[in-house]
Amino acid sequence: MDNWDEIRTAYHVARLGTVSGAAEVLGVHHATVIRHIDALEQRLGVKLFQRHPRGYTPTEAGEDLLRVAATTDDQFAQLAGRIKGRGQDVSGELVITSLAGLEGLILPVLAAFRAAHPGIVLRYLTGERLFRLEYGEAHVAIRAGAVPDQPDNVVQAFTSMAPALYAAPSYADRYGIPDGPEDFPRHFFVSNDDKSNRAPFNQWLWSNIPQENVIFRSTDMSALEMAVQRGMGIGFLSQWEADAHPELLEIAPPRKEWEASLWLVTHVDLHRTTKVQTFLSFLKAHAKEQGCERENESPLKGSDKK
Repeated sequence: MDNWDEIRTAYHVARLGTVSGAAEVLGVHHATVIRHIDALEQRLGVKLFQRHPRGYTPTEAGEDLLRVAATTDDQFAQLAGRIKGRGQDVSGELVITSLAGLEGLILPVLAAFRAAHPGIVLRYLTGERLFRLEYGEAHVAIRAGAVPDQPDNVVQAFTSMAPALYAAPSYADRYGIPDGPEDFPRHFFVSNDDKSNRAPFNQWLWSNIPQENVIFRSTDMSALEMAVQRGMGIGFLSQWEADAHPELLEIAPPRKEWEASLWLVTHVDLHRTTKVQTFLSFLKAHAKEQGCERENESPLKGSDKK
């Protein structure tokens, strides 16, 4: 294929179903759209669309073209995002991704960063899936667990999640407080419903608490926090989550075996850009002020030299 404009035009016609719709999206005259479709069909020697009064419907060949063109168009869009991220000013869009549940740690930093750099537009995306840094889906990823090992990523140690077990006063009024770990089996707990979740504290809970005692389960971290707050059961909360609810009772302090490491991950192509470096420095400074930056960490092999 030597004419992406024609393929892109066909893609939008297939996506929208009308010549006029594609012309509006592309910012061209409808005659240009028709000319592109006709030229592409002639070059390929196959009909890509069935024409009818209501618009254009892709043929089987048109559907094949739509799938390929959609992927290509998405990759071009991601490339554009990566290129925009290479500017020397701290402005435009900055995309940060993390697991859900880190909002209490990350949002104060984002608020302060936005105040310091009013030209920035922040997108904070959370979820279980790994956003593809190589396609420009995010500038900075904050990941938990083992050291991320995706190729072409720069990985830096950030901090650790050191959760403790908490309960609400209403829970204590109803069921009392455990005398110690040996008393846990007679109490009720809330937990992540995904037993395959690799967070050390989650693995510990499912291995040490009778399943019938885990009486509330959810994959929504906010729901788990609220369940503890409402006295449904004992549950793990991070320090920043617990700080938001000073009325909660600490049932068991943090243990080393419950800790989960957090990592800062950037793609090598964006790592040295002004915008990304400014944000990383800001984030680390905030962590240091809060006393949660990891100290005495030896640099990861090749991590900050790419």
